[in-house]
Amino acid sequence: MDVLVVVDMQKDFVDGALGTKEAVGIVPNVVKRIEAGIAKGEKILFTRDTHFENYMETQEGKNLPVPHCIVETEGWQIIPELLPFAERREVINKPTFGSPMLGNALRRLNEEEEEIKKITFIGLCTDICVISNALLAKGFLWESEVAVDASCCAGVTPESHKTALAAMKPCQITIENE
Repeated sequence: MDVLVVVDMQKDFVDGALGTKEAVGIVPNVVKRIEAGIAKGEKILFTRDTHFENYMETQEGKNLPVPHCIVETEGWQIIPELLPFAERREVINKPTFGSPMLGNALRRLNEEEEEIKKITFIGLCTDICVISNALLAKGFLWESEVAVDASCCAGVTPESHKTALAAMKPCQITIENE
């Protein structure tokens, strides 16, 4: 089985508190990639960055003092273009960059459903949550191929996006559509 992981495609990361024009720009590619994944029979999982009212008191809040993805706010929601896909699939709320809950979900799928041959990551931000979860997936399922579709990702900046892609290559993460 192949798995597609859609990372943090939420309003605050696309056109909200931490949005960028690059994030807005990948939305059509992400929609097409999800549709292609459905057509190929990929299992599709979503992650959702999830914070609470005490965000500014957390370690992340102290290092990134921009409240975002506060649970049940508009910015926490998956963007409208992807909501029809997410509503029918598992959405993993994650309070941190790399999600052990995602790793456990992947391990469970691998053990209980079918061996995972390939895990492809798309979404935001390449240089924070995409890289963290791609590396985490390598740790949980080291014999599965892990890939990142660069055309469906954006970083905090274009430069940090490129840096993250370059950093993943020596970790044996396949970079597609660079």
